[in-house]
Amino acid sequence: MIQNTEDTSIAAKEEWDMVIQPKAHLLDLNLKEVWRYRDLLLLFVKRDFIAQYKQTILGPLWHIIQPIFTTIMFLLIFGKIANIPTDAVPPVLFYMSGITIWNYFASCLNSTSNTFVANAGIFGKVYFPRLVIPLSNVLSNMVKFGIQFLLLLAMMAFYSFRGYPIHFGITWLWIPVLILMMAGLGLGLGIIISSLTTKYRDLTVLVGFAVQLLMYATPIVYPLSFLKGKSYARWIQWNPLTPIVESWRYVLFGQGSFTAGTLLYSTGVIAAILFLGLLIFSKVERTFMDTV
Repeated sequence: MIQNTEDTSIAAKEEWDMVIQPKAHLLDLNLKEVWRYRDLLLLFVKRDFIAQYKQTILGPLWHIIQPIFTTIMFLLIFGKIANIPTDAVPPVLFYMSGITIWNYFASCLNSTSNTFVANAGIFGKVYFPRLVIPLSNVLSNMVKFGIQFLLLLAMMAFYSFRGYPIHFGITWLWIPVLILMMAGLGLGLGIIISSLTTKYRDLTVLVGFAVQLLMYATPIVYPLSFLKGKSYARWIQWNPLTPIVESWRYVLFGQGSFTAGTLLYSTGVIAAILFLGLLIFSKVERTFMDTV
């Protein structure tokens, strides 16, 4: 009896750095915990970038090769064969700018949509905030975006020497905002899909196909002005990606539609999708190990 009393008093004096408890309700997102694991987040970012190219010959050069060949294909199909205008922007810059911003969104969506299935082994062995994984995917894809954006800037400098005026000004301050909006939408949709794929594996097959179709429903290979007067133009305008892409080209080249109202609409949709994704993700992470 004396021993039990001593053990109880010692346990009462112990102080814990962290206590892991089940979430009490759906809105218990506990985002502060993600910040405490920021070192782990950076380690995952480093792991993703190194592991992706460790056994490749060209490594990060693939980030340059891919947009170059895609731009050439777009020039041939949409520029020469379909003869789609590019709003006075050189076709190479027009297509490459769209490819750069689209690749970042598509990479964020594709990588985060497989979070639970691809990382079930890690989740089942050690505790950490599960949201760290999709956030690390978004940040690691930022490296890829940075390389492709530098390629775009190099092509803009080349065309500047050839006489094409570069639209450089205070509007370039919008670039981080537009990138953040793309990241938020990719993250929100990705974690919703990843939560659903724990039970419905068919979604993993549909995601890649859906992303390709979504690109053609976004003004990547054509300007929004090209759809003027067409009956389906309003459906393209309702796409929350459309204001972001059009604003992206306006910031870079001074061409395209840039209004605060359309960007505000996109911001509202992104916020709603991201919030819904966090709620679903928080609910699924409690029991996903039983179904994965």
